Amino acid sequence: MLTLELEVDYPDEATARAVISSLDPDNTGYVESELRGSKLLFHMSSESAGTLRSTADDLMACLKTAEEACGVAGSRQ
Repeated sequence: MLTLELEVDYPDEATARAVISSLDPDNTGYVESELRGSKLLFHMSSESAGTLRSTADDLMACLKTAEEACGVAGSRQ
């Protein structure tokens, strides 16, 4: 089993909560997400590297869209 964990920092908890709320419907069953203060943690796993990469690619695309909708795209360091 291959696993991947991503951690994303935001300026504040309200922003992180808005982003995770936007992503949860699309991630159900594929990505486990967790809110820790102003950080989001994403956990995913798969038997195949290709499937794991596809899941991660989809998450990153959705994350970008959610950040743009919340007005934080490009503002993270």
